[in-house]
Amino acid sequence: MSTNGKLFVVGFGPGNFEHITARAVEALQESDFIIGYKTYVELIQGLLTDQTIISTGMTEEVSRAQEAVKQAELGKKVAVISSGDAGVYGMAGLVYEVLIEKGWKEETGVAIEIIPGISAINSCASLLGAPVMHDSCTISLSDHLTPWELIAKRVEAAAMADFVIALYNPRSGRRTRQIVETQRILLRYRSPETPVGLVKSAYRERQDIVITNLKDMLNHDIGMLTTVIIGNSSTFLYDDKIITPRGYQRKYTLNSEKQPLKPHQRLRKEAEPWALDQETGLTQGSYSEAAAAGVRVITKAPEKKSTSFETAMEALSRVKGQTVTQSVTPIVQQKMESVFELAVSPGVANKQFTPKQLMTLAEVVGEKGTMEYTPNHKIVLKIPTTEPEVITEKLRSAGYLLSPIGDVLTLKACDFCDGEKAESIPYADELQRVLGGIDTPKELNIGFNGCGMACYSAVMDDIGIVFRRGKFDLFLGAKPVGRTAHPGQPVAEGIEPNQLVELISSIVNEYKQNAHPNERLFKYFKRAKKIQGYQYQDIAPKIKIEPAPCED
Repeated sequence: MSTNGKLFVVGFGPGNFEHITARAVEALQESDFIIGYKTYVELIQGLLTDQTIISTGMTEEVSRAQEAVKQAELGKKVAVISSGDAGVYGMAGLVYEVLIEKGWKEETGVAIEIIPGISAINSCASLLGAPVMHDSCTISLSDHLTPWELIAKRVEAAAMADFVIALYNPRSGRRTRQIVETQRILLRYRSPETPVGLVKSAYRERQDIVITNLKDMLNHDIGMLTTVIIGNSSTFLYDDKIITPRGYQRKYTLNSEKQPLKPHQRLRKEAEPWALDQETGLTQGSYSEAAAAGVRVITKAPEKKSTSFETAMEALSRVKGQTVTQSVTPIVQQKMESVFELAVSPGVANKQFTPKQLMTLAEVVGEKGTMEYTPNHKIVLKIPTTEPEVITEKLRSAGYLLSPIGDVLTLKACDFCDGEKAESIPYADELQRVLGGIDTPKELNIGFNGCGMACYSAVMDDIGIVFRRGKFDLFLGAKPVGRTAHPGQPVAEGIEPNQLVELISSIVNEYKQNAHPNERLFKYFKRAKKIQGYQYQDIAPKIKIEPAPCED
């Protein structure tokens, strides 16, 4: 349904106000909400006035996109910001994905405008000289979402094709081997003396520029704020500038006063014989010469000359001895692996794995995948695959309960003393069926205890449920970690079993609708002061405690 809301997806360039477009500034000032990674929000702080700011951490891109769409659908003007260009490893595609998931259509849905910015390959190249004057490509070395094997294939393909290469996200504190492997691949195809530029924080306060070569590039500091630009076989250094020739010497001589072709002739398609859409330029004499050489030439009416593509197809038909038309069968795209992530468990109450289940795990994970056991009795799987549906089918057939991971609702239940206190198990199963795995603003844990002992620590989860004397007690807003950790507040006792699922669903839905992205339930409860009529009570420690750097 159409609203007056609008989404701006704004690329603000490298971060210097001199390199942000006037349209980007207009969009920021026109917006009611500014949504972005907190570091990026700080970079444009000087352009903001009284807009509502929603800033989140580095890995919260999905929640930022969802919140932006939500606010735009409520009639707000929202700017989602990205450094560089929003369409190059930025937020533009993700915003569209969220819209598409909701059935958005351009004619009837919220308006969206993508505002371009200067990408890192361009800003960094301008500081190095002219390294990307010829064919180039960008490759991100982050294997957070893309398997390293696929990234390595792309690096090798770019190296073989002699592209100038810009590497984004080359190295982080935990991810160090990718840049080493990239150098090794490139050295198989390029000279060790190939010029390389390392630009950190282009056009920002801590800008740093290093010009080196392929064999020595790893001797310098390279991190997440660095863009690495690697020249091709013709790139050279001159006076600390990296230059990649465009190839004009093939059409005319740079140091000759008299050019073989006049300027207007150089720009004709005939001067570039490799262009597939140019006219062949064959004269009647050249047709005769071709025919004399034994090549069949199809003459055409003067007003419709052959293109070089048509000529190439005709030559191919002679080689194969058959007619070839322009309706060529398209190349079949190879399936690209992506990292499929999910969590598995034997069940809500069941904590016992069968031999078949463990064998199935080993089969689907294989040598390339990983599995990690978590405190909530689930195993998180990360599997490079082109067929996730095959994996899920095998796991379900083995009797596993499957759950998504990330900012989703997770139900953690005790084992009910091997089922001796089985009266409450159906309610735990029903909560899992209704709510398990749904998207939430931040990871949301429901703890479910089958008796008043509460030995499974349900009161230390976001929502704690304790079965006692045939009814349920409810706890909300625990803070399970940090020096200010505390249990959830007891907000209700004696909830009738047939009311439990509806009540918990209402609490979760309110949290989903009103919480900020990345806002834990205890923070929302404190800010809103009330959830489903349950009043917040300040139970923070009375002594002043300095926040720990790692606390959220």
